[in-house]
Amino acid sequence: MRVKQMSRAAILLHPQDNVVVCCRFVTAGERIVVAGVDIVARQSVEIGHKLARVDLSAAESVIKYGSTIGSMTAPAAAGDWVHLHNMKSDYISAHTRAATGEMQ
Repeated sequence: MRVKQMSRAAILLHPQDNVVVCCRFVTAGERIVVAGVDIVARQSVEIGHKLARVDLSAAESVIKYGSTIGSMTAPAAAGDWVHLHNMKSDYISAHTRAATGEMQ
């Protein structure tokens, strides 16, 4: 008899990360434990998207893979979906920043 195992909800890619990455669809209100930290998803989040591991303030760096990948444009509580609606990428190329006036 084969026992079906529930897939892991999210993964911590690096111990210094302040976000976790969803390994499957996570439902709003779902409680998950990642690297010993309890997180309650505050919104439903698609596979591959990020959840805040801890409370994040506006302008705080988003850490994934142990490196800064962006900055928060709005605060997010632990368990909030972290994506382009509340963060901006730090990987915009220099010529794009010059064209949009972001190089000031």
